[in-house]
Amino acid sequence: MVPAWPPRSAPRLFVDGPLSAGSQITLDGPQAHYLLRVMRVGEGDGVILCDDLTGEWSARVVSASKRNLVLDPVELLRKREAVPDFWLCPALLKKDRFDMVLEKATELGVARIVPVLTRRCVADKLNAERARAIVTEAAEQCARTALPELAEVTKLDALLRDWPEDRALFFADELATGQGGESAAKAFAAHTGPAALVIGPEGGFDDAERDAIRAHPQARPISLGPRILRGETAAVASTALWMGTCGDWA
Repeated sequence: MVPAWPPRSAPRLFVDGPLSAGSQITLDGPQAHYLLRVMRVGEGDGVILCDDLTGEWSARVVSASKRNLVLDPVELLRKREAVPDFWLCPALLKKDRFDMVLEKATELGVARIVPVLTRRCVADKLNAERARAIVTEAAEQCARTALPELAEVTKLDALLRDWPEDRALFFADELATGQGGESAAKAFAAHTGPAALVIGPEGGFDDAERDAIRAHPQARPISLGPRILRGETAAVASTALWMGTCGDWA
């Protein structure tokens, strides 16, 4: 029996595209270091490449030197995946916790991540290059063929002001019980069309922010259950629930 090529254990990388059969690409810098020094690939070895445009390609190492290598895309294995039209809008958290949100949102299949700055955010900045690296590595590890769009950090008032009219904004309100917030599962199941979810910071939204969100015509307050969740837990749990209810897990 002829073994599969490239093998399932072949390293996966997102690269600048578009990729096409026979159009060789040269990798250097960190990506070359990873393939050459960490994965120990050499001439003739297989690598899986994604370009976030056409999809996933098998590629063969044509040549390898100490600092770079040339790869030849051979065959399109999978077209770029269809991504559910779901945005996650999480308030900035402490670095390690927000790293988790970026990683898990990518694994779960979010189409767009919009970091939000609120009054009670402990962090007020995001290293965009580092955030992009986290998202890309997560997509490589879970075999995604599409990267989520990573928006710039946006203040809450600007997010609400510029919100598109055709997209529902689910609002995870920790005070939703008794204030008109229905369960997330019921709200998601009843919805069709573009959707997004806004999650608060460690200290939650303040009263003025909560009132501003609730007053927005596209806002739909929801409850994530009887327990108060950390920001990162709320983001991951609610995204998983949405994917299982009306995303590509349904």
